[in-house]
Amino acid sequence: MVPSTNETVTDVTVESVFVGTPVNLGTHGGERVVSSIGKRSVAASTVDVVHHNIVGDEQADLKFHGGRDKGVYIYPAEHYAAWQADGYDLNPGDVGENIAVRGLTEQEVHVGDQWQWGDVILEVTQPREPCYKLGMRVGTNTIIADMIETGRCGWYARIISPGSAPTHGALTLLRSNPDQVTIADLFAIICRNGRGFTTAEIRSVLNADDLAPSARGGVLKALKSAERRESR
Repeated sequence: MVPSTNETVTDVTVESVFVGTPVNLGTHGGERVVSSIGKRSVAASTVDVVHHNIVGDEQADLKFHGGRDKGVYIYPAEHYAAWQADGYDLNPGDVGENIAVRGLTEQEVHVGDQWQWGDVILEVTQPREPCYKLGMRVGTNTIIADMIETGRCGWYARIISPGSAPTHGALTLLRSNPDQVTIADLFAIICRNGRGFTTAEIRSVLNADDLAPSARGGVLKALKSAERRESR
């Protein structure tokens, strides 16, 4: 796995904050799909953040979205231009993100890192895994494979301390966890079924105490696949 040094990261800023409520996306497999993936920018200068979410942000499918380990979804603002250069009509808020940040990417973020956002303390838990609803939102399912290929996934964080937070301003690193897996590597392990990683590297990820249970399940699945490949 590629080492990272996010303890040197400075000048990370929150560019926008987004919230959403469930709306009808259309149909998939003959079933009506309701989702909050398309979010709107908050015009106010601050937002209130409670234990499991930003006030005003609602989830349609609590099995896969929201909850303690997915309290907020953070996304690098640098990725918007990259998606548009790839031909996607994708704008801020379209991937379902709550916070757009500049100056920080998946390669620099580790599971367990803690960040101060106004009064709020956030702890990184896992990458976002793309699903068919993202394809419905942007109008093509090719974005799912392209997100896996490019690693432009963003990450979830749990809310350690709730409070008031600015919609524009600084995001400050409180605790770096450089011995733990980066979001970039964790995303690749889960979404590529462990390909490109040794079984020892994958096992080491399971030592991350702050890893969300749903991500841990994905790592275990990848480990089993890697063990089968290595035993051939």
